[in-house]
Amino acid sequence: MKCALRTARLGCCLVLTAGCAAEPPNTFTFTADLPADFAYKAIVKYEPAKGETCTVPGERNTAIVYNLKWRENYKSSAEITLHRTVSGCPLVIRRIKLEINSSYGKARGDFGGDSAMVVIRDELEDQYKSAFNETGESTFYGQCQWLFRTSGKPRILRKILDCKAAGAQGEPERGRPFSAYTLDQLPGKTVKMKIMLAEEERPGWGDTWVEVPNGWKRCMGKGFEDERAYCNGNYTDFSTFKMVDGRICTIYPGCTE
Repeated sequence: MKCALRTARLGCCLVLTAGCAAEPPNTFTFTADLPADFAYKAIVKYEPAKGETCTVPGERNTAIVYNLKWRENYKSSAEITLHRTVSGCPLVIRRIKLEINSSYGKARGDFGGDSAMVVIRDELEDQYKSAFNETGESTFYGQCQWLFRTSGKPRILRKILDCKAAGAQGEPERGRPFSAYTLDQLPGKTVKMKIMLAEEERPGWGDTWVEVPNGWKRCMGKGFEDERAYCNGNYTDFSTFKMVDGRICTIYPGCTE
């Protein structure tokens, strides 16, 4: 809090008074509105503040991680510091690298993830600077979609999470979910990442599955030894595949026709 002495006349005398102006807070809130069973991990990166020539040996402790163990101890909101000092060097926040994760099975490896980013600069042109509403909140959007494929000779079904930037109504935009701010925009404010989930899942890449009335069927290819198994014009011979729960299926997502 900064204070200044002022003089005021009271009757015949001059009286000293103190006027104090509150400094802006050194934090802002980051929060996420995600689909069910989704979580994010945030890696907050700091660099020497503008005009500083100091360095942090080995860049140790120049990042803070939130939701490191997102499976066990997830929190949707985080209070993020703007300025901090490490090894005597004044640092300022420069970016938040976000990982968007979701599990589709019970095994630890049965999950998909993609990325998003928040960038903070001292100055930005207005066209690149995200805005805040009257309540001090700024929201950026994305949409994620599950892409499915098979892996290995048993053709075990695996999923890939693909996340793209989007408008407020889910309309697709270029690149990953992204937002940018100037440093002076953030004190005391809230930045929200809102991610929507596409209703339809799609094959991970083309010419490997055939869409049928009740879902998708896996092309046989040259046989189970052929792990890529492109259709190559054969849209009548299909293979079984194994779901992550062990079921042997002929159609995705319903398993049986």
